[in-house]
Amino acid sequence: MSPDNPDPERPVDEPDQPTPPRTPDTKPPEVDPSAEAASGGFGPGQLPASAAYQSSLELRFDEPRRPLRAVATVLGAVLALAALGVPLGLLWAALAPDTPVLKTAEGAIYAEPQPEQPIAADGWFSLLGLAFGLIVALALWFVLRRRRGPVGLLAAVLGTLVAAPVAWQVGRRIGLATFDRLLATAPAGQAFSKPADLRAGGVDWLLGVLPVPHGNLLLPAFGAAVMYTLLAGWSRWPGLRPEPEPGEFSWVSAGTPAPTAAPEPPAPDAAEPPRG
Repeated sequence: MSPDNPDPERPVDEPDQPTPPRTPDTKPPEVDPSAEAASGGFGPGQLPASAAYQSSLELRFDEPRRPLRAVATVLGAVLALAALGVPLGLLWAALAPDTPVLKTAEGAIYAEPQPEQPIAADGWFSLLGLAFGLIVALALWFVLRRRRGPVGLLAAVLGTLVAAPVAWQVGRRIGLATFDRLLATAPAGQAFSKPADLRAGGVDWLLGVLPVPHGNLLLPAFGAAVMYTLLAGWSRWPGLRPEPEPGEFSWVSAGTPAPTAAPEPPAPDAAEPPRG
């Protein structure tokens, strides 16, 4: 083998043969079935079914991430959940019992030494808030199907964090004006009732500007975070978003050759092939 003779099997003095021109009647070279099976059955330009399925999923579901849309989704969910805090507060005020008080010269005192109504008010708010967080997580999981993941979780947590103080303020103000009026004008010794309020929760102000809820006001956000995490953990889709089933795609590539037809029977006057 040398630079002048790259083919070691061809003699040096043998001239190069030109490649015959291809005519329309020229048949393409036949592919050996054994070689095709060894290569996986996919010719040039063909992709396996799994690769075609994955590429189709990427085209349909891997959309470009838009931060502005994600922020708008979170803000919209927070505003909607804050509005839902109003009916939650009304429900809490209807279920939580009022505390009986007695007017004295120093102000109002409990009519009973150890009243149970304040504890019941905290308990009702905790139960309602926890159930509210669970329902919110379920609702956002199905409503924001294309935003499942960190965006959906953030919307659920922030929304319930805002809805809990709203529900507390709405519920505690039901009947508060009447209580303040009786506290200011009622004579000593008169008994009346105080509307439900929280003792195990409230809002602290960070630097006098940022409200920070604490106590049982955090239970709605806790329930939403737990439920959303469980839904994500039990999701059958790796991307959390619904994906088409594999049956919706064609597993046969467009370039897959059609199966060969069965051989035709020999003509009646054809010679019988020799038998070994």
